[in-house]
Amino acid sequence: MVMFKVAPVETTPFDGQKPGTSGLRKKVKVFKQPNYLENFVQSTFNALGADKVRGATLVVSGDGRYYSKDAIQIIIKMAAANAVRRIWVGQNGLLSTPAVSAVIRERVGHDGSKATGAFILTASHNPGGPHEDFGIKYNMENGGPAPEAITDKIFENTKTIKEYLIAEGLPDVDISTIGLTSFAGPEGQFDVDVFDSASDYVKLMKSIFDFQSIQKLLTSPKFTFCYDALHGVAGAYAKRIFVEELGAKESSLLNCVPKEDFGGGHPDPNLTYAKELVARMGLGKTKSEQEPPEFGAAADGDADRNMILGKRFFVTPSDSVAIIAANAVQAIPYFSGGLKGVARSMPTSAALDVVAKHLNLKFFEVPTGWKFFGNLMDAGMCSVCGEESFGTGSDHIREKDGIWAVLAWLSILAYKNKDNLGEEKLVTVEDIVHQHWATYGRHYYTRYDYENVDSGGAKELMAHLVKLQSSLDEVNKIIKGTRSDISNVVNADEFEYKDPVDGSISKHQGIRYLFEDGSRLVFRLSGTGSEGATIRLYIEQYEKDPSKTGRDSQEALAPL
Repeated sequence: MVMFKVAPVETTPFDGQKPGTSGLRKKVKVFKQPNYLENFVQSTFNALGADKVRGATLVVSGDGRYYSKDAIQIIIKMAAANAVRRIWVGQNGLLSTPAVSAVIRERVGHDGSKATGAFILTASHNPGGPHEDFGIKYNMENGGPAPEAITDKIFENTKTIKEYLIAEGLPDVDISTIGLTSFAGPEGQFDVDVFDSASDYVKLMKSIFDFQSIQKLLTSPKFTFCYDALHGVAGAYAKRIFVEELGAKESSLLNCVPKEDFGGGHPDPNLTYAKELVARMGLGKTKSEQEPPEFGAAADGDADRNMILGKRFFVTPSDSVAIIAANAVQAIPYFSGGLKGVARSMPTSAALDVVAKHLNLKFFEVPTGWKFFGNLMDAGMCSVCGEESFGTGSDHIREKDGIWAVLAWLSILAYKNKDNLGEEKLVTVEDIVHQHWATYGRHYYTRYDYENVDSGGAKELMAHLVKLQSSLDEVNKIIKGTRSDISNVVNADEFEYKDPVDGSISKHQGIRYLFEDGSRLVFRLSGTGSEGATIRLYIEQYEKDPSKTGRDSQEALAPL
């Protein structure tokens, strides 16, 4: 057994190591500076405290983006030096963010060990490669992202750090081969366990969904299917689940080989970046030669986001979560006992609110950031939740889950088609959405992103929008002067959230203008980009009249 020593290394702080809601994201060249990653990792260990680190089992993996393999070896050596007992690594360093959450919650090691946390190496939907983005975030024992109390402590530690600990004499571990490697250090044995990336996650999915009924749908000659992993980590799960378990054809998988640079693309599952899937589904600029598949879906780099498409039809994420919630109890075995509650992020459309009201469900509106949903789920108050930025999930784990959302949609399609797989025509994605609008009304919805704008100017603009709210008469005068066909603003505020579980208060979570007819304008300053600020503007028009729910979205939203 290889012996290692613990060596303290002197270091000085770096500016700006403040982890956002999704950890620390910067360009690869920033992370590659000597001691940059090490400082952040040691600051995290110090924030967690010795009692949470010594003897612990931690997961270290990610979406496979460029620099991940180097980072994993550094973290292994630092974990050993900080008296961690064992590190679990997905084969080739690959684990989707939802799979990490599942592994923390569900996996039991060879020796009966359970993980209490994870370093996830991802910058989610941001591009990868030597000149692109890298990221790291820490998840807790519930499988969810570290709460603000911890991330604030990490940031404070990064400002004063003087040294970090690293294992000397510990060789790089082969993470391409499944198996256990043991080392000896001053505190005793240290293990690195490389395991199959997909097994635990697949097992969890099979306990939630009726794979048999989905298989019947996917193998029906009338049903065609397409899944695009955008060369992200979802590729490590797609073949296993959709082809091997559910019987889809291998040709229905697009870009399902994980790549360090995501094939040079932007691994963000939306109509702009999932070009190949969009074209195949008949939504491209040019008319497609072949008949598009009945159902299409895409994932982002770390597979926690999803985009759902029907034939020549786009399902907005806000509608998607509402439709899953409305059909979950009938279509998904995991929810057969009923939903504990539903929740959405504040900028997400109010489509879910209407479902909650109809079905008499507990409903929560939370700030953007998955940890707010996690609190509700840990307290048993929420079953299904989602956000407009293509994130949907449930209380099976504490992260959003892209493949779960696809399986949820396939379950709904399987349920709606259980008696007519032999018939001429199947119930389609578009049919399901139109039925939903007929029942609950439609929330026309769009979002505009102004990216990499000057941070100072962005802050001033937001301050101006808050100031305007002190006089709604003034606001309505401005509006009527621009468009007379818009209803009045009846309420305007800066969203703040009091967590019903722990009582914590989150302020400055976005600026809202609420109109008499249920429409909304929302402005948010967002910090997930790696440089500059982004202002997001959300525009939403509610329509109850069934004769008006089929209009073109841009046309319906034009006045707003």
